[in-house]
Amino acid sequence: MTFVTRFAPSPTGLLHRGHAFSALTAWTAAKDVGGRFVLRIEDTDFTRCRPDYEAAIVEDLSWLGLDWEAPVLRQSEHVADYDAALEQLRGMGVLYRCFRTRKEILALAGGAAHADDPADAAAFTGGALSAAEEADRLARGEAFAWRLSLKAASERLGGFGHLTWVEETADPGVHRATPERLGDMVMGRKDIGAGYVIASVIDDARQGVTHVIRGEDLIATTSIQRVLQALLGLPTPVYRHHRLLLGPDGKRYAKRDRSVTLAELRASDMTAEALKVELGFLPPLYGEGC
Repeated sequence: MTFVTRFAPSPTGLLHRGHAFSALTAWTAAKDVGGRFVLRIEDTDFTRCRPDYEAAIVEDLSWLGLDWEAPVLRQSEHVADYDAALEQLRGMGVLYRCFRTRKEILALAGGAAHADDPADAAAFTGGALSAAEEADRLARGEAFAWRLSLKAASERLGGFGHLTWVEETADPGVHRATPERLGDMVMGRKDIGAGYVIASVIDDARQGVTHVIRGEDLIATTSIQRVLQALLGLPTPVYRHHRLLLGPDGKRYAKRDRSVTLAELRASDMTAEALKVELGFLPPLYGEGC
């Protein structure tokens, strides 16, 4: 079986050192075994994604010396597939309409709006409203999200204990799905259709991804993805969750914190080779006479 991995950025801002570390980790893993490296642009957030950010992503990755297979997969071109999967889950009876706002959910869950670990965000377990109340809210045109009912999903799948995946980096071994930690996650919304969690598992299968390589902050999300893979009949990749790159302040790099971007590093005359040395992908004496 050919080793296939991917880098899947969202064009909602410019890439920083953390993105470079993740992309280089995946690309190097593929090159080391003669495998394939694919690029996926996760641009389904039409309110925040911009073409100039996508162009900057390509420029940054090229500057790093990465190459990838053509064509690049853009999720905005496959929205119908994700909405079809959302409809399939609705037909199974494992989704329900949730009319609570994110602020209300966070207040109930005691989470933070920008929790580093998804499990610290909106771990909410609810359920469908009565038919009368739901009809009334729909008639008033209220916004809602489609949430995955873990109770209904568990009943359909015969529990979650048999859902496993192989982790090769963070706590290596066979892991069992524990989606209860994240609660009833949002799978889509009234106004934008299916969300990124559904899109991600569909595209991993579409692109033949055998190994998902990403930051350890997404370990908890794997349980929900494993449930979706079981419900939708999709294959389960091997997972490698690498360490997070931390800045001088001890916090992980993040777009929202305006971390120094790769474009800014280039503008300061930093070379790609120097950045690779800094990130541990080249030895310190690379390019120096000795």
